[in-house]
Amino acid sequence: MTATPRAVELVETAALAAADKLADGIIAYDVSDQLVITDAFLLCSAPNDRQVKAIVDEIELRMRQAGASLVRREGEREGRWVLLNYAAVVIHVQHSDKHTDYALERIWKDCPAIQLPELSVNPGRTP
Repeated sequence: MTATPRAVELVETAALAAADKLADGIIAYDVSDQLVITDAFLLCSAPNDRQVKAIVDEIELRMRQAGASLVRREGEREGRWVLLNYAAVVIHVQHSDKHTDYALERIWKDCPAIQLPELSVNPGRTP
């Protein structure tokens, strides 16, 4: 099983939104073979709480414009790790120190990466 075309479209939308707010380490995984609750994960980070919030706000705006409904949001109050659940896609926006501590890429490294639009890839910025 692979991520649905709609899930891939939403991942691309969220990745571009995150890139526009200068998110670091934007990467997406097709987790549909591993999980029944979602098709894809998008991971990104930012060096401060304010930027984490700006990234989350932009992702929510763009996803709403794309017709996606937010099922659940967690962690917004602390601004260190915000999880946005859109059912087909789960997005993690982490403060850089949380990104380093938890290294979610290690957990999902065996899942296929989803190719992201060129504008969302920023090789000069890493978490």
